Amino acid sequence: MSARVVVGITGASGAAVAVRVVEMLREAGTETHLVVSRWGRATLEHECGMGVRDLAPLVADIHSNGDMAAPISSGSFGVDATLVVPCSARTLGSIAAGTGDTLVARAADVALKERTRLVLAVREAPLSSIHLRNALAVSEAGGVVHPIVPTFYARPASVAELVDDIAARLVALCGVRSPLRRWGVDLGIDPRGDAQNRTGDPS
Repeated sequence: MSARVVVGITGASGAAVAVRVVEMLREAGTETHLVVSRWGRATLEHECGMGVRDLAPLVADIHSNGDMAAPISSGSFGVDATLVVPCSARTLGSIAAGTGDTLVARAADVALKERTRLVLAVREAPLSSIHLRNALAVSEAGGVVHPIVPTFYARPASVAELVDDIAARLVALCGVRSPLRRWGVDLGIDPRGDAQNRTGDPS
């Protein structure tokens, strides 16, 4: 049985990561339910030149962010993971407060109350004390806060490779197998902390 994952896209920068996440979930055979906020749609168009309809072939269903009667608004629907990518500071605050005022926030609230995976790919900088308190509240409630930050130890040669790495990490946090490159695999570095060069000699 394939995994069932809810993906919410909100109005923060990083739409390219959301697109790659949806593509990777499709490649993994995941049943993906997509919700895109008003400003998520605007950012998707501005940063990627894409509309929500362009993602339709990759997902099982697309739900309106204002449709509080959508199946994913109920815990009885049953999902394996809920991922908000990118997650705006406004959405983070709504989830932390448990307001459930949009379908994205309600789906996240359902994940917390049902004790299923919730991953928020927060995209904001710098972070104010309010943002940090909201992130802590989500973490204490059982969610995972994974800011959209790049890694450089794999020596990415392009922005696309950076996006792929971030997307793969988020997919893995949803419990879906992804082409994630683990620390040490490509660099000749022992993940236990013993640095080596590519010949295997201690550096």
